[in-house]
Order: sequence, then structure tokens, then C-alpha cells
Amino acid sequence: MSKNRQLQQRKDAVFARGMGNMAAVYVDHARNNEIWDVEGRRYIDFAAGIAVVNTGHSHPRITAAVAEQLSRFSHTCAMITPYETVVELAEKLVALAPGETAKKAIFVTTGAEAVENAVKIARAHTGRSGVIAFNGGFHGRTNLTMGLTGKVAPYKAGFGPFPSEIYHLPFPNEYHGVTAEQSLKALDELFHCDIEPGRVAALIIEPVQGEGGFYLAPPAFLQRLRAICDQHGIVLICDEIQTGFARTGKLFATEYSGIEPDLMTLAKGIAGGFPLSAVVGKADIMDAANPGGLGGTYAAFPLACAAALEVLNIIEEEQLCNKALALGKLMNTRLSALQAKYPHHIGQVRNLGAMAAMELVHDGDVDQPNAELTRAMVARGIEKGIILLSCGVRGNVIRFLPPLTSPLELVGEGLDLLEQALAELI
Repeated sequence: MSKNRQLQQRKDAVFARGMGNMAAVYVDHARNNEIWDVEGRRYIDFAAGIAVVNTGHSHPRITAAVAEQLSRFSHTCAMITPYETVVELAEKLVALAPGETAKKAIFVTTGAEAVENAVKIARAHTGRSGVIAFNGGFHGRTNLTMGLTGKVAPYKAGFGPFPSEIYHLPFPNEYHGVTAEQSLKALDELFHCDIEPGRVAALIIEPVQGEGGFYLAPPAFLQRLRAICDQHGIVLICDEIQTGFARTGKLFATEYSGIEPDLMTLAKGIAGGFPLSAVVGKADIMDAANPGGLGGTYAAFPLACAAALEVLNIIEEEQLCNKALALGKLMNTRLSALQAKYPHHIGQVRNLGAMAAMELVHDGDVDQPNAELTRAMVARGIEKGIILLSCGVRGNVIRFLPPLTSPLELVGEGLDLLEQALAELI
């Protein structure tokens, strides 16, 4: 029996079934956009730990920064005895956040924690309770963030009831027949039928839906939401957890729309693989919560803060926004060629920077999702030596999230393997 299979059997014996794994590939080491398993097999990584290692696996500068921090201390709790790195990180993030309004920040540990705290801040600031989210959105696995998430399987099934006063709107998605105007009309109907604007604390949206299928919110739609939130005193939260830190070709995807969010939730790519998340937003809103109302034991973990500071340096000095655009161009070109070759199987190709996707269908029909082929592609990818992720409310989207430091030739090699896998399955 292979070592991967042995480890999988050991895991199955002691891990709860709900914390599964996509493939029986147990990692031995990884560098940049390549992973080697315990049997010595190499994989080209199109997942980046779900958009976490935008700076690549084991970037030497991040490794050195973390080692230096570890040599001094690993944890004191920032809410008891803080440290200079967390102050410097906050200074940099508030300076980089979109918009001219003065900003402040907090740090926690996970993306779901960032979303929970953003909602807490919005409620404290407004004195209101309602929260509006979108179908297909993903905001976490805690009880509140599951309620905000607009995708049932596997995230919400069997876990209710969820908190009250959460409302969902259709996300604008013209490929699936939902226009921005229809979404805005649904918001207006919500205000007239379910909750008046004066009881809505926050509206939360991903500039590009992650788990929902890599659908882009049109810039004009985000601008309209900004105006509506301003009109009614609603806090606009942009969830940049998957889209942030150069992934889309800008530091934050919200920048494409030209709006200034009231609050942004940040995680994943923030610290190059170390656990850290943040809420960054307008200072007067951020200060609404009382001292002690925000934080956590591991909030602003020192090793992660040291890594995050180096991530920001790498993004700037290695020009990762430009590299994301180059990767996106390559992926879109190659995937569009595949779509032209297999139009009955690939319904749409889309990307924003290095956040790319292809949607698999039956007979070229948007209303006939091909989740079976999607699952088969992910499995065949592992056999071929590429790590792929699926997403989408209907489970029929392959998403591509290579590290932004990936050499173009290695991404091209991975796309060659992808094409081989698709040809073998159809």
C-alpha cells in the first residue's frame, strides 16, 4: 500500500468525517508553485492553499522574517503586551486601503473571525441589527458566517438554525441571466417587504465571488451599492478575503470599481500561509466598539504579523500585481482556446487577474451544469500532477489560483496537463 494511502487510512480513523480532504496527497515539501508528496511525486499547484500563498510556498524572505521573529518570541497576546510589528502592519494596511478617509484596523486569526467582527463593528456603529448578503457568497463556517453564506452544500446543510435578520439578494450574473438592475430591484423590494433600510446595519459583498463560482461584481453595480448605503446609513463591507493581496491584479479587487468600502475583511493571502486576518475600515466606524469588544487570544499572532509585513514588501518589490495580470492573460488565453475546442463542455471562461475559472456544462447549456465532469477533472488532475479546485453553487466550476510568483512556463505546463485530462474525460 502506498504511503499516501496509509496516511489516508490513518486520518480516516481519527478525523471527523466533516473535515475531509480533496485528495489523498500528503505533502512532504513545497517550493513556489510546486508541491512534492511523501512518495516524491511532484504537482503543479493551481490552488495556492485556496489563495493563501500568493507569494508562493516557502518564500525565502517570509521564512527568514518568521525565523527572526521566532528567535525573539512567539506569543504574548497583543491585547496584553503588544509589539512593534503589529503596529507597523496596521500602519501599512490603513495607508494601502482604498479611499481617502482616515482608517483603522484590527487583527484576528481567520477569515470567518474577520467577517464576524466586521458585522459586530457595523452593528455597534449603527445601532441596527439587519445584515444583507448575496446568493452564492461565502463568508465562513461559523454560525453567523454560515448564515451570511449563500451556498447550502456543504457549508450550511444540517447546521441550522442560523441567526435572524440576515437577508440574501441575487448576485448580478449575466451568464446566468441575472442583471445588475434585477439585483438592485430585489434590494428595493427587500426594503419594502422584509426590512426597512433604517434597521439594516451592513451589506456585505465579495468583489469577485470565491466559493460561489468566481463571478465578478460589475463596477457600476458596486458604485450603485455604495450610493444606496450612503443614502441609508448602511455600512458597506467588502469581503476581500479571497480577492485581496494582488490576486486580481490590484492590491484589492474593490479598486477596480473606484469605491471606498466602509469596512474590508482581509485574510488568506495576507501573511503568506500564516494564520492572520484583519478588518480595515473608516476610523469613526472602527472605533464604535468598546475596548475589549474585539480581539482574541491569538489575534495578531506575532509570527504571522512578521510574515504579513514581508508579504507587502514582496508584493511591491516583485511587482506581483503585474505578475497576476500576466498570469491571468495566459490562463484566459489558454482556457478560451479550450472553450473554442470544446464548446459543448465549457460554457464560460472568466478571470480577473490571476483569479480564473471555467464553467463546465452539458451541451453548451448554462442551465445544465456538469458537476460530474468537474469532479472527474479534479480527480484526473491529481493523477496528472496538477492540483485543481472546484467551486460554484452547482459544483461545476474549475477555479485557478496559482501563486502569483509562478513562472509562466510552469503554469503553461500545468495547463497542458489540464488539456490532456479534459481530452481523456470527454
